[in-house]
Amino acid sequence: MSLQDDVMKAMKTAMKEKNQTALAALRAIKSAILLEQTSATGADSLTEEQELKLLQKLVKQRKDSAAIFIEQDREDLATPELEQAEIINQFLPEALSEEEIEKVVVMTIDNIGAEGMKDMGKVMGIVNKELAGRADGKTISTIVKAKLTQ
Repeated sequence: MSLQDDVMKAMKTAMKEKNQTALAALRAIKSAILLEQTSATGADSLTEEQELKLLQKLVKQRKDSAAIFIEQDREDLATPELEQAEIINQFLPEALSEEEIEKVVVMTIDNIGAEGMKDMGKVMGIVNKELAGRADGKTISTIVKAKLTQ
């Protein structure tokens, strides 16, 4: 079953339960999918990788907004953003722990023989492809920097 089908099923459930927060998050996913499908690519359906990137982007947007709201002491606005991020997260695969990400980074560094920060781009490219959808780019970047500067 595609992401779009899963979202539609979840939307029906949210409507029946009158869960406005879930409904807003699910509508945002549906909207983003439709925008992506009607963009320049013109593809009828998205690949799994495109779907994952789309979902990660939506989660990141909500977390960034919540961080700004919290910074401005607006908990009333931050709470719905975080709740929506959690609902969108349900459609993403299980995230890896930092230890698991670190293992992949170390293995990649050893495999390509990376030495220092000049090889960060190579390592990031390989690790990002391998962990697509299961790890945050910022976390990967932090771990790669730490390992390459040791």
